[in-house]
Amino acid sequence: MPLSSGQTAHPLRVLVTGASRGIGRAIASELAARGHAVIATARDPRSLADLDATERLQLDVTDATSARTAVTAAGRIDALVSNAGMTTRGPVETMPLDEVRAVFDLNYFGALTITQAVLPQMRERGSGHLVYVSSQMGRVTAPLMSTYSGSKWALEAMVEALALEVRDFGLRVTSLQPGGVVSPDSAGAAAARVHLGEDDPYAPLLDAVARARGTAITAAEVAAAVAETLDDPEPPLRRALGESAEQVLARHHAAPVDQPFVI
Repeated sequence: MPLSSGQTAHPLRVLVTGASRGIGRAIASELAARGHAVIATARDPRSLADLDATERLQLDVTDATSARTAVTAAGRIDALVSNAGMTTRGPVETMPLDEVRAVFDLNYFGALTITQAVLPQMRERGSGHLVYVSSQMGRVTAPLMSTYSGSKWALEAMVEALALEVRDFGLRVTSLQPGGVVSPDSAGAAAARVHLGEDDPYAPLLDAVARARGTAITAAEVAAAVAETLDDPEPPLRRALGESAEQVLARHHAAPVDQPFVI
């Protein structure tokens, strides 16, 4: 039987984290539409009830026990799409340390935790693809973005080391780096928590954050890029998503290394 338009020739069992809304929901829907068996996960699986998925599982990526339980329940996992994350804004001087820890706990340690849960079966089987939804801010930064960028820079370090560690086991690793992303159920940058007090001297820098985002792409575009990456027989280690991210990262690569890069 011929494939329908948009369907993949090689369906995979794909575990998607943070699938309840935004980018994660778009990814899960796109992969299901292309014929993949989607294992959609969220802290509250009830939020996945109306999502087209093969399985809907409870998963808190910041909890190692939850990660191991979800992976056991999922069975075979051909690909991981690590998407769960959060963003925040605030100056280094006054950013609440609890907020910094929360962002790193989800954006970096969450990705590490689910990777550690999934990786053994892939390594033993000798096949698998680990895809991370990172950000252009994992390569550059901007005023008020030290916490978010720091968590994504840490993720990028993990991704690069992981790619070197698992390549001899036949596994593939990819980091996707969009700029700003908007989705039907997200206000994009407006959804970020902003830590600026009344008459805060750093408040004027919020305009710089808006410039750093550039022209936003849609969650559907990110989802399509994830699907294309999973279909790619030789996927790249890193892929910038959207013209804005491509331009920013190209300019960063060409910028002098002895001074801060200005977006």
